[in-house]
Amino acid sequence: MAVTAGVDVGGTKIQAVVLSARRVVGQARVPTPATGVPDVVAAIVDTVRSSLDEASLKSSDLSGMGVGIPGEVDTETGHVSRAANVAGFMDDVPLGNLLGRRFRGVPVLVDNDVRVAIVGEYRRGAGRPYRNLLGVFVGTGVGGGLIFEGKLRRGRGAAGEIGHAVVKPGGRLCRCGRKGCLEAYAGRASIEAAARRRQKQGHRTILFEIMKHKGRDRVTSSVVADALDKGDPVTTRLVDQAVEALGVALASAQNLLDLEAIIVGGGLGDRLGPPFVRRVEKAMAPHVFASENPPAVLGTELGDLSGAVGAAVMAGG
Repeated sequence: MAVTAGVDVGGTKIQAVVLSARRVVGQARVPTPATGVPDVVAAIVDTVRSSLDEASLKSSDLSGMGVGIPGEVDTETGHVSRAANVAGFMDDVPLGNLLGRRFRGVPVLVDNDVRVAIVGEYRRGAGRPYRNLLGVFVGTGVGGGLIFEGKLRRGRGAAGEIGHAVVKPGGRLCRCGRKGCLEAYAGRASIEAAARRRQKQGHRTILFEIMKHKGRDRVTSSVVADALDKGDPVTTRLVDQAVEALGVALASAQNLLDLEAIIVGGGLGDRLGPPFVRRVEKAMAPHVFASENPPAVLGTELGDLSGAVGAAVMAGG
């Protein structure tokens, strides 16, 4: 039985699935190692093998593998670089070749993580009714993927980078080194950094107490959600700012592209769920030019499997 594997590599977790006859028959997840390229590659391999084991399959059953990962990706060579949220991947890494050798020549397709996620939602999830849509995935960072007239838009390699749309000139420093980017306000890593600065300034927050209680070394989406549930004022204000920034950026994208739908997902978007999506939609409304015909603003249907499923689909699943 020929099957395809898909892997979503994020700043905090690696999620893998195995697809057979369009169904997820196995899946596995592990934390993303913070110790460099060899350990990240080993974790990818382990999640794929665990997914195959769950489906009672072997590596020899794989007909292809897709991997979505942040950063700049050369889809022809499978090389990855400038992935600031994945340890060791700021420099050029031949990820496709490294994985192909570990799986004895199985074809490996590598693409940007958000592009594969929007393909997953377009082909198998919330985007199926539409031909022109934007996916915005809010996690460790913020990324975007575009479907135009039913086709994935890559541009010259950086299409969809809405995380680096400027929402406040001269504003908060982004991890990319520029100021005022959407990611500097809505990305989970930036929210954590801003919360630490506020704590040092004397603002009371329970965000890091929750993080330690959960045994995390980083602020995850569930940590943010718990802090919001407990009414933590620092977290509440930072998420309010994230919503405001998303509203400005997505309305601007809508005014330029006249999309049918915008899908909001990613670790933070999925964890905070429909109330967060509705807040983003409300924040967009005052800035949308064609206010009588706004886009549908939706959450994901596949949840945190969007990227892995999309990667498997792009690999032939």
